[in-house]
Amino acid sequence: MKVYNVNDFAALIGIDWADTKHDICEHPNLTKKYQYTIIKSKPEALHEWAMSLKQRYPNQQIAVACELKKGPLIYALAKYNHLTLFTINPSTVAKYRKAFTPSGAKDDPTDAFIQVEILTLHMDKLCVIEPESAAIRSLAQLVEYRRSLVQDSVDLSNKITAALKNYYPQALEWFKEKDTFIFCDFVSKWPSLVHAKKAKKQTLLSFLNTHNSHYPDVNEARILSIKNAMPLTDDTGVIVPNQMLVEVIITQFKVLLKGIETLDKAIKLAYKAQQDNIIFDSLPGAGPQLAPRLLVAFGCNRDRYHDASELQKYAGIAPVIERSGKKMWTHWRYSCPTFLRQTFVEWAGFSVRYSFWAKAYYDQQKSKGKPHNSIIRALAFKWIRIVFICWKTKKPYDESKYLEALKRRGSPLLKYAINS
Repeated sequence: MKVYNVNDFAALIGIDWADTKHDICEHPNLTKKYQYTIIKSKPEALHEWAMSLKQRYPNQQIAVACELKKGPLIYALAKYNHLTLFTINPSTVAKYRKAFTPSGAKDDPTDAFIQVEILTLHMDKLCVIEPESAAIRSLAQLVEYRRSLVQDSVDLSNKITAALKNYYPQALEWFKEKDTFIFCDFVSKWPSLVHAKKAKKQTLLSFLNTHNSHYPDVNEARILSIKNAMPLTDDTGVIVPNQMLVEVIITQFKVLLKGIETLDKAIKLAYKAQQDNIIFDSLPGAGPQLAPRLLVAFGCNRDRYHDASELQKYAGIAPVIERSGKKMWTHWRYSCPTFLRQTFVEWAGFSVRYSFWAKAYYDQQKSKGKPHNSIIRALAFKWIRIVFICWKTKKPYDESKYLEALKRRGSPLLKYAINS
């Protein structure tokens, strides 16, 4: 990453953003002046302000600090080439304010001023927002939105399950996977056991076959179970409200599942259009969901990170080591992009099933008494270093070559795998 200093800029600006207006502190370089202004958050106001800076500081760069990495304000300012956007963690500003304002008082202009001070004194430690290509940024939002919708579907599935257990638990036994259209359509068509028992065998078979359930034994078992099922309760005070709730949530659930399918198709097209997809397709356990997320995690700008450690720290995978006197301890890195860290940790967990050395490492650490989560985080740490080399050299991952390298180094991991 390029390291900036104050002399690279004609002015330093801090923005304390809000929903309807933004408080701004402007500090022209080599002066002691601080100018405070307030602008509306509307696109027209932001454009007018940005262009006024260009007129007042012609052919010069301006440093702008904000407590955001994305969002409407960042999207609006990123298009101006004369602005270099720095991101400051909100907790950094809060702790800085607390250190010099013991009363805890907070006001927006002061926060904007604090951001300018941090820019002035610690610019080399701040991250610059360097947008990836439009294709990568689009894919990044798609995979993040998909992950969010999947979590929403899990929440709805749990609500449906809880309601069905109150009056119609058999439906949960007949269909083990709830995030499917066959389950949703069955419950919509036969929302209670009474309705299901009235259905003819041929009607049930036609429904199952229409939904691509072509296993005769499974279908016969389901139909037999429907005919022999006993109601959990006959109390209409329980059945009626729970049935109504399930019908409402099932409608939401089906819309959500269709939306996820739509996103999956868009993600697949966007991912396949990237030349680096060959690298991430080669990663054990990545699959159609995690491979696009990993590609986004690395991006296409190979100058963004000098070495793997920068990405390990940025993603929150590298632990933090603290020392005080003779004591030393490590802890989870608190400040990091949560979705990025989730991506590496989730993939590391899947890789144990598909990578020989990852499975051996997991078993080795497990035998030492290490907890599951700690092992997976440590495995993610190792994987980032490996994939970083593949990404830098533009070469797919090759498990056999990596195992050969471990053998040449006399890795104790292989000895453990052989002896266990």
